[in-house]
Amino acid sequence: MTLSIPADNHPGRVQGDLMQVEHPDLRGKVAVITGAGRGMGLRFSAALARRGVHVVGADIDGALMDEAARSVELEHDGIDGVGDVVGTTVDVRDRDAQQAVAELAVERFGQVDLWINNAGIFPESPATDIPVSQIQATLSINVEGVLYGAQAAASVMRPGGSIVNMASVAAVRVRRGRAAYCSSKAAVSHLTECLAVEYGDLGIRVNAIAPGFVDTEMTRWVQDDPEALAKALDAIPLHRLGSPEEIVGPMLFLLSDSARYVTGHILAVDGGSRHV
Repeated sequence: MTLSIPADNHPGRVQGDLMQVEHPDLRGKVAVITGAGRGMGLRFSAALARRGVHVVGADIDGALMDEAARSVELEHDGIDGVGDVVGTTVDVRDRDAQQAVAELAVERFGQVDLWINNAGIFPESPATDIPVSQIQATLSINVEGVLYGAQAAASVMRPGGSIVNMASVAAVRVRRGRAAYCSSKAAVSHLTECLAVEYGDLGIRVNAIAPGFVDTEMTRWVQDDPEALAKALDAIPLHRLGSPEEIVGPMLFLLSDSARYVTGHILAVDGGSRHV
């Protein structure tokens, strides 16, 4: 693996194709990724397809998901050995809908080896003003969505399968105005550990990635506020935002045979901010 950090005029931001990580053991496997229409889900789809993994990307916005699948195909046009990317629609709050995604993957590619529970929301509200609709939606999408995805995955996976959930450093750090989000990610972290214990009986590994501040649309609110950005960078020992590519590398590791004796682990990718 090589890592380079090119110069950037934006304070605390890293750009460029930072990591070239190859996991040959992933080639020919089949992955399901929820929330794959944009952001990190789209990055995961592209990274896995590039390594010969067939991907079923699922998103609540079906048109966006179809566009995302086409964009991955165009990105890899002319490259040999690239995996296929198929888009479909899913509301992760619906357990039957997630099961249907699993069955679609089996019908299309014959199996499911990898599952990334990536779909989530990032609501904001002072704790005293959190409306019922917000806490219900947050727990339903961010927590129930992970559980239903894991259940669907386990129903079709063979021993050796790998599930990765998207947690957050917010599971262990308080962010003002994000009580619903923080509590949901704390639940995802512990749910990951619970699933790892029970799904170990099936030969399935379950881990989670816990990102900190990463340069995505979800953190645009802090990047567009110089004062907030300076405060955020001061709370990160590496004093910069992470890049999406720096989440992809750890994700590939957890999915791959390199991590075949790793389960129930919450891998923080946060520049050390959980310690500050």
